[in-house]
Amino acid sequence: MHPPNAPYYRPDLARIHHLGFGFHADATAPGVLALLAPVRERDGLVVEIGCGSGLLTRYLADAGHRVVATDASPAMLDLARETVREAEDIRQLTLPDDPVPDADAIVGVGHALNYLPDEDSIHRSLAAIAEALRPGGLLAIDLCDLEWGRVREDELPRGWVGDDWALVTRFSSPSPVSYVREMTMFTRNDDGSWRRDDERHDNVLVDTERVPGWLAAHGVDATVRGAFGDETLPAGLKAVVGSKRS
Repeated sequence: MHPPNAPYYRPDLARIHHLGFGFHADATAPGVLALLAPVRERDGLVVEIGCGSGLLTRYLADAGHRVVATDASPAMLDLARETVREAEDIRQLTLPDDPVPDADAIVGVGHALNYLPDEDSIHRSLAAIAEALRPGGLLAIDLCDLEWGRVREDELPRGWVGDDWALVTRFSSPSPVSYVREMTMFTRNDDGSWRRDDERHDNVLVDTERVPGWLAAHGVDATVRGAFGDETLPAGLKAVVGSKRS
């Protein structure tokens, strides 16, 4: 058992997520790439927030984008460096305090900002992201709305099994603005034995209807959508899409 302040997505869970949970990047990539088409045409720089193991980054690089991929998890970044070797940079960035590189587009899927400790941290992070966008720059990220917790109040534990790993997750919503995953991972060692690790992920939910107002104060005109493109996002997950005023 690791201490409560240990980072999210340590090596075992990072690898499990990479191997078994790429479906969100697969689903959202076409819509994100369509939004980014003008940025690609002018060879603009894309900064990815919460890149994880590089699953969306792979799509961005394959489409010809210049990408700086960032994440707070060292284990995820190690995987991303193996997954997308041609990225311009893959670096650790922990919001809200680390500086966000200036960019022509800032994107992120997997609701990375909801992992921050409170709404103020999310607000500050959105401000930092907006300030880092160059004039005319594109914003496309997803966020968990308050609805995320409401529709999952009675969610039952779930399990997933891979060739050499297993994951059991228990869910709870202690308050209208919080959603908790308590995860137990089993991973096979090289000698065939199994090891166990546990992580607890606390997500802060936000009223996404307020987000366009927060961003407008920093020069970004944004809307909250049900999807980036034609995909179907999980209930309560919202796409925030906008552009920096010229």
